[in-house]
Amino acid sequence: MQKLGLYALTGILGFALIFALLPGADRTAVPTGAVLSGVQLTLYPSRDPDAVWQFRAEQVTNDPLISETRLTDLGQGQRLLRERDTSGRLTGRQTLDATLSAPDLTIDGQDNMTTRQARITLVQQCADIDLQGTEQTPVKIEQGSGFSAPVAELDSPLMTGHVEKLRMSFDFNIEDSDNANSTLQYDLDGTERCENGRRVPGA
Repeated sequence: MQKLGLYALTGILGFALIFALLPGADRTAVPTGAVLSGVQLTLYPSRDPDAVWQFRAEQVTNDPLISETRLTDLGQGQRLLRERDTSGRLTGRQTLDATLSAPDLTIDGQDNMTTRQARITLVQQCADIDLQGTEQTPVKIEQGSGFSAPVAELDSPLMTGHVEKLRMSFDFNIEDSDNANSTLQYDLDGTERCENGRRVPGA
């Protein structure tokens, strides 16, 4: 299927939205969104202009009335960083920054994403972060900020451990956590290092 940007869905869904907002429309009987199958979706978050997210999903459901898009049967997603030259102009080149695996994903009107559980791999740090959430407190990915989860398991050449109430940036900085219920171990001997996105034995 032809690649669709998130906001390209607007054209497909416009009629449903207009019809649903007509005076006297029975909103309980009129669907306000659309369902697409076999979609490759590209997201350009306005609050993170150097980032591009790409996803493949078996089903995408969009509801324009609540500005929400839900991806189910999700293939692995990825976050790419767009390169800029010394003058600040985009060069057209992109580098893989992170991958995202999750059973499903919900994207809101601010391009933030939530899910029940996910694995984020930060490529430049060779760091796997397994995130667990609940219906009330899901895993959150906030554009221009980072990600958070009630419970996380970290595995990287630099450190491993269990972290609760994690908030982390995409450059692998822990910005907040419940230190009393978290345990981190640091590899001071450098038994592994990250080289070009791969773990290799330390020097």
